[in-house]
Amino acid sequence: MIAIDTNVLLRYLINDDQEQAEKSQKLINGNQKVLITDVVITETIWVLTGKRYQLPKDKIVDVIHALFAEKNIQFEDPQAVWCALKDFVNAPPIKVKGKTKQADFPDALIINKAKRYGQINKIKVEPIYTFDKAAQEIEGTKEP
Repeated sequence: MIAIDTNVLLRYLINDDQEQAEKSQKLINGNQKVLITDVVITETIWVLTGKRYQLPKDKIVDVIHALFAEKNIQFEDPQAVWCALKDFVNAPPIKVKGKTKQADFPDALIINKAKRYGQINKIKVEPIYTFDKAAQEIEGTKEP
């Protein structure tokens, strides 16, 4: 197994630098499993939704689904990523200071990683505190 950094995954997804994109494709489509850590998927989604690329929610969902479909890709914690994706998709829009907001994928992954930590270690991790009003819409969270 090999692991890749965010910039390698982004070149693979975006194909905005031909030379780097080809190298990324060779790694991801090669003969070894490719580990995508939780930090890498979170940072990738953060970049894709940021000012430069501004991918909307439905496209982010498509990207994550496509990564799950890749035969060589292995997520660090696929169950937490999958549950985060579900929470991200189902996050209800709420009004916060006059703006409509929804929990984003990184928030959903943070919450689901905490839940998974409890499951794996057989301890209760509850509630998960956050000041983010939109993230508070995800089950198991609470305002401090």
